[in-house]
Amino acid sequence: MGNTSARGGAVRGFEHPAAFWAGTVACSVGVLLHLPMYYSARHMGYQMSGMSPDAPMITGMALILLGLPLVLYGLLPRRSGELARTAARVRVRPLDDAPLRAQHVILLMVMAVAVTIDVMKPATLSFITPGVAKEYHLLPANKHSYTTVAWLPLFGIGGTVLGSWLWGSLGDRIGRRASIMFAGILFVSTSICGTMPSFGWNLLMCLLMGIGAGGMLPVAFTLLSETMPKRHRGWTMMLVGGEVAAAYVLVSSLSAWLTPHYSWRIMWLIGLPTGLLLIALNKWIPESPRYLITRGRVEEAEAVMARYGAVVSAVPLPRTGPAPIGPPGLAAGLGLAADPGSVAGPGWTADPGLAVGPGSAADPGSVADPGSVADPGSVADPASHRGSVIDFVRRPMLGTSIAIALLGLGVGLVTYGFQQWVPTNIQRLGYSAVASDYVVRNAALIGLPLTILAAWMYGVLGSRRTIIAFCVLTAATLIGFVVAGDSLAHNRLLLSVLLVVPLSATSSLAAVAVGYAAEVYPTRVRTRGAGLAAGMTKLGGVLILAVVVARATVPSIAQTAVIGAVPLAAAILAFWWTGAETKGRSLEAIAGEELVGEPV
Repeated sequence: MGNTSARGGAVRGFEHPAAFWAGTVACSVGVLLHLPMYYSARHMGYQMSGMSPDAPMITGMALILLGLPLVLYGLLPRRSGELARTAARVRVRPLDDAPLRAQHVILLMVMAVAVTIDVMKPATLSFITPGVAKEYHLLPANKHSYTTVAWLPLFGIGGTVLGSWLWGSLGDRIGRRASIMFAGILFVSTSICGTMPSFGWNLLMCLLMGIGAGGMLPVAFTLLSETMPKRHRGWTMMLVGGEVAAAYVLVSSLSAWLTPHYSWRIMWLIGLPTGLLLIALNKWIPESPRYLITRGRVEEAEAVMARYGAVVSAVPLPRTGPAPIGPPGLAAGLGLAADPGSVAGPGWTADPGLAVGPGSAADPGSVADPGSVADPGSVADPASHRGSVIDFVRRPMLGTSIAIALLGLGVGLVTYGFQQWVPTNIQRLGYSAVASDYVVRNAALIGLPLTILAAWMYGVLGSRRTIIAFCVLTAATLIGFVVAGDSLAHNRLLLSVLLVVPLSATSSLAAVAVGYAAEVYPTRVRTRGAGLAAGMTKLGGVLILAVVVARATVPSIAQTAVIGAVPLAAAILAFWWTGAETKGRSLEAIAGEELVGEPV
């Protein structure tokens, strides 16, 4: 397969490394070949509208179209569909009493960088739309146009919805680490959006960028939920998710510094170095032990679990067809056929109810996820054991899914209804483009401590109380914009203060929504559940952007504030009555009681 064997606990590379790296080089060179045409437009303020693609640009597009399939082939394992079915019967969880180790801290730092790079993509849309509207003569910059610039964020955020839902399945097929790597390649490739001469090509590239960006949060949070000890799981996930606010500060600063000199296009071209940085960090991103086990790579799985203090359990399932490949040590529990190239590592047992990781003790409770051994119906039906999207809309997950959906919808409406048009609306109030960028930057910077506060509250006060408190705070601030109205044009201090909460608290709520889903849903649908939550935070954006496109006008600050406050109020009620508390509980215990809510 082009891989080297694991020695001494070392983790092997990609399935087909030559194909992966050849595709990465092809995509990178392809992007670089777009830059000469961009540079040639420097005397026109880097406005490329109406220009015809030159030979290097066409060659670069061809290289990218060749490179992307090569990268995916390099990451895609053999029999990937069968692996997803096998993975549904493997449960990986961190030991409850495991200490926070150096490996955990490194992983946190890497995931924080990855999430920041990821969130920079959709956040950029807020700052480039005024420039795009001017260059392509679109509404609202050109009152006589029949096309609105809102199509651009609609395509971009629509792509993130698709990515959020698709990436959950992809993570089970090619692994967590490989999914993050492919997202990085998409970031590199779609940076050519900054060199597209026509608005139509910008829409296509923006859609593909969104698909790549949409899946990072659910994959990252699922990986963290499987590696972080119970008492540290909540606050660490919130801290990483809070990088959404940091990304907003970074993007607003870069926009203020760079766009006056290199136009809005430079904001997309930044995707090349940031995407390559994400790929370079792959050395410090562990693969999911659950995925490694299904590949028969037992020694590597044990090495990862030993570093992060995790254990694995196997849920027995009767065989109905040819046995999938798996490690011999788990054969009795999973009904797997031994991979001739694998060797059962120490610590694995043939106990039908449980296979134990190195240095761990059997935990019978870890196999009692809903729909596993304790659910006779699922044992009789192998397909049901994998879980499906139908599980989210029927008991016992229905109440939790409704609460998460309302929270995600509210976050999406605030993020892409309110935040998306903040720079545009601030310019409407009389501020210059650069001044509006700095107002947003300063508000986001002041609000960064809210991210730390959210992480502390999540770990100390609990997930449910944190969600309700931040929903109340955000909704109340949005109502403040309605009351203040256009008077904000004459009170820059009040404008900055009011912007702090929607810009920072909303990013914390987005992290909470995905992190909470990664905790409350059973293992068999955990990645898809996190993807569902992430998708809902984008779906609200799609709805509000579709309205903007239909009306061909940008809503005012007051209008977007009301639209965002209503679903947040509904989410408060939903979490009050049905939200499960996750503080200090194992993932298995949470999944088994995810519908039981108690008053705050």
